[in-house]
Amino acid sequence: MAEVLSQSQIDALLNSMQNGGGGADEKKEKEPEIKYKKYDFFSPKKYTKDKLKMLHNIYDNYARVASSQINGLFKVASEVTVMGVEEQRYYEFSNALSDTDVMTIARVSLMDELQAAPILMHISPEVMISMVDRLMGGMGTDNVSASYVYTDIEYALYQKVIKYFVNINKDVWSTHVKLDAEFDRMEENPSMFQGVSVDEAVVIVMLNIKMLGRSGILNICIPGTLMSEIFETIDKTKHLAGIDIANKQKGTREDILDSIRNSELDVMAELGVARLSLDDVYNFQVGDVINLNKPKDSDVTLHIAGQPWFIGQLGVHNKNMAVKIQERVEEG
Repeated sequence: MAEVLSQSQIDALLNSMQNGGGGADEKKEKEPEIKYKKYDFFSPKKYTKDKLKMLHNIYDNYARVASSQINGLFKVASEVTVMGVEEQRYYEFSNALSDTDVMTIARVSLMDELQAAPILMHISPEVMISMVDRLMGGMGTDNVSASYVYTDIEYALYQKVIKYFVNINKDVWSTHVKLDAEFDRMEENPSMFQGVSVDEAVVIVMLNIKMLGRSGILNICIPGTLMSEIFETIDKTKHLAGIDIANKQKGTREDILDSIRNSELDVMAELGVARLSLDDVYNFQVGDVINLNKPKDSDVTLHIAGQPWFIGQLGVHNKNMAVKIQERVEEG
């Protein structure tokens, strides 16, 4: 006897026919979605990858110096690495900080001229408290939250520690430009700082500090106006350095030529060549005549530094014997 379909089976069969004949539970394969990186045309990037790479290399050196400073100051093994260098808007950096965070402001002098825009630095409480605890004789193993509020003593020690990180900037920038950074003040409420426009492009250098089994982030914020001055100065310095090298090379070449021109050389006129035995030379007497085997009016050869250079005619000039140069000796 033929099987009678139930109402639910009939509905499933109809749905299958409407969906192209496949089963009701059959899943269609989805093509992988192509992901594109969003670009904000209202806030275009100001710095090329080459410039950001140069900053990455500079702060790689900064990380090595900072690691040495931490090892010497706190007598612990530490590791400082560059996590990344990014271009952002200042409000993105400011919004990432909470009201309990402490921000360091450093004055910057570029080529001995004070700049309006400062360098901003922020270090996470997790690693800063470990450093402060080590300064006070502790083990530096206290656990704190990201919203930790510093005491007055910790705040004073914070300033002492952060000055070391500020001063490193002078050394790492010295190979590219004369830049000096000095500690200015601490800002306990970063949202109240008005030294940088909220829409200004800034470069954020993120350094990861590992110390005593803990890790924290040191953020260095360089405003766009300061970065533009730095890159302009570097480009100008490279241009002037190229001119100086060219002038130096040109001056060196002229000095060498002047030295060569003023060099003294022996010039000898060869009247002739005679071959004699040692016995003849031994028996020379005053009044003897040596036969040069050349006619009296024949040409003479001028030797310069022992090498024959010219053929000339022997004569007299201002009652002195002289040689008039007639032609150059051919090579070979």
